[in-house]
Amino acid sequence: MCSNNMKKISFLFLSFLVWFTSSRAQSVTVDATIDSLQIMIGEQTGINLQVSADANQRVFFPVYKDTLIRGVEIIDVAKPDTQYLNDRKRMLITQTYTVTSFDSALYYLPPMQVEVDNQKYSSNPLALKVYSYSVPLDSLNPDHFFGQKENMKPGFFWKDWIALIICAFLVVPILLLLIYLVKRVNDNKPIIRKVKVEPKLPPHQAALSAIERIKGEKIWKSGDQKEYYTQLTDVIRTYIRDRFGFNALEMTSGEILEHLQKETDKEALKDLKDLLLTADLVKFAKHNPMMNENDANLVSAIDFIAETKNEQQEDEGPKEITIVEKRPLAVKVSLIAGAVAVAAGLIFSVVYICIQLYQLFA
Repeated sequence: MCSNNMKKISFLFLSFLVWFTSSRAQSVTVDATIDSLQIMIGEQTGINLQVSADANQRVFFPVYKDTLIRGVEIIDVAKPDTQYLNDRKRMLITQTYTVTSFDSALYYLPPMQVEVDNQKYSSNPLALKVYSYSVPLDSLNPDHFFGQKENMKPGFFWKDWIALIICAFLVVPILLLLIYLVKRVNDNKPIIRKVKVEPKLPPHQAALSAIERIKGEKIWKSGDQKEYYTQLTDVIRTYIRDRFGFNALEMTSGEILEHLQKETDKEALKDLKDLLLTADLVKFAKHNPMMNENDANLVSAIDFIAETKNEQQEDEGPKEITIVEKRPLAVKVSLIAGAVAVAAGLIFSVVYICIQLYQLFA
């Protein structure tokens, strides 16, 4: 009696195990279909791989590089399309592989393997016939064949030339703008000039104002002797040019004194001679004068102007235009950057025109 019960229990367990295994096996189905069983060389067809599984299972489709098998190339792999069934308990996933072939043959497409929860399932195999199309030749009637046709000249269409014409017209203003920016950078002048109108002073008043400015800046106290004497002699040379009528700014100290001997007395030239000599030694021989010598030269400049001034020039009242040409470093950097950008645009335009012309006439 006990033996019979054990047999029944064993039979029920085996039946449950077979049913469980069968139900698990039937829960996943893989099916493959092909849109067209035969195609001509170069045509395309789609292979649809369809997987049915539970919604909570993870499905991985096969991944191919370039070919499905030798002779059958994969052109595109579509994104999987998922449909949910039975209140979202089941899902039906379809992935399409677009294939083609360039060799006529009958191809056997082996089963495609899908991985579901780390278990592999295979689809059914497929077949694909690729054929070539041949044109029948009538060798008995050669008159039916035509010879080579002459080359046809393409027509003129504005749409092929409009971009090239616009770009060509832009080259000229871009080039002019580049030249303008480069010129402004070189001459250190601002792009927009600021014009300031001031009354024209007599030469001796303008010179004395400039000397007062130099005196107030106290450049010699900072140790820059060369800058101090350069500014001081420039004021004197400008005064001599405006007062006596010869271009002292372009003359040496000896030439200035030689011309002044014809215009004024030697007593007025004595202090000026010492001033010009000291300035030349500082600028060209690195002479370092004492503090009292700097003050004495400043006084000598003032005395020379006072002794040689022309009182009649005080009544002159014409106005002159002074152009302010101050440019900060940031503006200069912006000018250089702008010039580089414009040059790049010009190069791009020329290259684009050359490429378009080559494509049109090649």
